[in-house]
Amino acid sequence: MRKMRAAAMLAGLAVAVAACGNAPSTTQPTASGAPSQSSGGGGKTLEGVKLEVAAKWTGEEQKNFEQVLKAFTEKTGAQVTYASTGEDTGAYLGPRIQGGSPPDVAILPQPGLVQQYAEQNALKPLTPEVTKEIDTNYTPYWKELGSAGGQVYGVLIKAAHKSLVWYRSDAFDEAGVQPPTNWDELVKSSQTIADSGTPPFAFCGGSGWTLTDLFENVYLSTAGPENYDKLSKHEIPWTDPSVTTALEKIQQIVGKKEFVVGGSSGALQTVWPDCVTQVYGQKKAAMVIEADFVAVSALQAGAKVGEQAKYFPFPKAGDTSPVILGGDVAVAMKDTPGAMALLQFLASKEGGEIWAKLPGYLSPNKNVSPDNYPDELTRKLGQTIISAGESVRYDMSDLAPSAFGGTDGKGEWKVLQDFLRDPSDVKGTQTKLEDEAKKAWK
Repeated sequence: MRKMRAAAMLAGLAVAVAACGNAPSTTQPTASGAPSQSSGGGGKTLEGVKLEVAAKWTGEEQKNFEQVLKAFTEKTGAQVTYASTGEDTGAYLGPRIQGGSPPDVAILPQPGLVQQYAEQNALKPLTPEVTKEIDTNYTPYWKELGSAGGQVYGVLIKAAHKSLVWYRSDAFDEAGVQPPTNWDELVKSSQTIADSGTPPFAFCGGSGWTLTDLFENVYLSTAGPENYDKLSKHEIPWTDPSVTTALEKIQQIVGKKEFVVGGSSGALQTVWPDCVTQVYGQKKAAMVIEADFVAVSALQAGAKVGEQAKYFPFPKAGDTSPVILGGDVAVAMKDTPGAMALLQFLASKEGGEIWAKLPGYLSPNKNVSPDNYPDELTRKLGQTIISAGESVRYDMSDLAPSAFGGTDGKGEWKVLQDFLRDPSDVKGTQTKLEDEAKKAWK
């Protein structure tokens, strides 16, 4: 898959910064609409049922998910087998679907795959009980991400926070600046940092997905959630004035040579996660704009998270405080009681809180209290997701056809890299983006 796995990186972070919390008892009340399932011997309604779950997770992240599955087994009696798809979920699932032997439940790293598999009739519609659980615990936006053709097929069960700016505290101290709260303050502080002799930004421009993340945050803030939804579906063109505004904002930081380590050419030769190393290991820059998983690379570069490595929310460039998430969607590929019961459990407050006590997890479930998270960093990020409410949006490039939003050297990645190379040509960049979008949305 095209992006560094945020959740896998978070798992490493949480292991490094906090001890794992103990998984709670699974004797809590059953989730809404579930059949009566006690944690004692006689009341387990799925005793003897076997099912398989496929997801991309390995290592510590797999172990933590298996603890959640164990809690489901203790609650219901169902025996669950886990299979790792590896990074390319589609390559793993495709042959199994074609061969008529898909897993009972699959966890997809991109909502676009929900649409793809629904069109292939490879997904089973969720039962009313599972849909009710989603309605109870999620905003309508998240329900829509798991739907296709008006039918609900999946539930977003795991999230990654992508609206952060990480900074090196000593660089800010030396320049005498504070974390900015809006875009104008960011530009002003960047100039002050540059004047102190340190380039304010390191960009991994060689990894095009980092540039799509930057654009998405600025666009959501300046254009608002409604236009964000329209652009993500290509219902408005990339030549729209709202895109002009966002690119002109980005131009204010990438258009100044002294603002970027190595200038644009150097940034385009820097791949993920080397921009993080430039900030915290080599101390060549003061800030890097990326998601929560920056913390892992900062730790690897020798910086302590919360001391040398700190973050602030992506500054408002318009009227909306942007909160953009990536995440994983659980779907049923077999219409069995076991598959539906597991999806209902994963969508429930109970299942989310069991997972939240383990490292490396953020929940999009609005009823999972941030108090369950094992460390302060994750608690703050979890609270941000809840506080953003209806304005939270999913990573736009992951919603697009992969030919546009997810292919190295092509589509949006390539055009935004060209923009980083020459930020003066906003209109030309928009024309190229629209040409690529038209081809991808044919």
